[in-house]
Amino acid sequence: MSELITARLASYFPGRWDRHYVPAKLRSDPLYGAVYDELRTSDLPLLDLGCGLGLLALYLRESGLHFPIHGLDYDQRKIDGARCAVTQGAYKGLRFDHHDARLGLPEHFGNVTILDILQFFDPAEQETLLKLAAERVAPGGKLVIRSGLRDQSWRFKITVAGDVLAKVTNWMKAGPGHYPTAEDFQRILSSFGKVRITPLWGGTPFNNHLVVLER
Repeated sequence: MSELITARLASYFPGRWDRHYVPAKLRSDPLYGAVYDELRTSDLPLLDLGCGLGLLALYLRESGLHFPIHGLDYDQRKIDGARCAVTQGAYKGLRFDHHDARLGLPEHFGNVTILDILQFFDPAEQETLLKLAAERVAPGGKLVIRSGLRDQSWRFKITVAGDVLAKVTNWMKAGPGHYPTAEDFQRILSSFGKVRITPLWGGTPFNNHLVVLER
């Protein structure tokens, strides 16, 4: 994404911190391009769980994908920022709502993303959320997840430290609890379709992986 576009996107947010965070995040995080690659041939609606400031939705719009996107997040401040950006940019087909995924998920039939939130759920809650999300994936659709994986690597230790720092600085409303393993994803999701897991740390030190369920 060009510097011109990232600067324009940043200008849509009301807070000074967000206006600095948005371009830095879009430049450095390989997540957005990876999700685009997974969904670029689909016209199914997307349910984006843990949408934060709505950067994935904005990135996909600016990259030429125009399917409806419904973003949900536990942090009302971030939802307010996402709504402001949609209004300022006059985007169509983007909706953002405050929601606690522990209370279930809305009706949906299409693609689903779960990005960087599973570590804030306990194992039983993770399994419930993953199954609910998989049930909402249409035939031919995908559940796309970005998650740190629990293992013995130095990357995992840095991932935990980064999540703790996010809580200390109030960027995240909760601290990390339980990180799933690759085996957890295979066990929970394989009955719904094909599961593949690939590293997605790019130039970052974090133990992030892309988990994709194809139905």
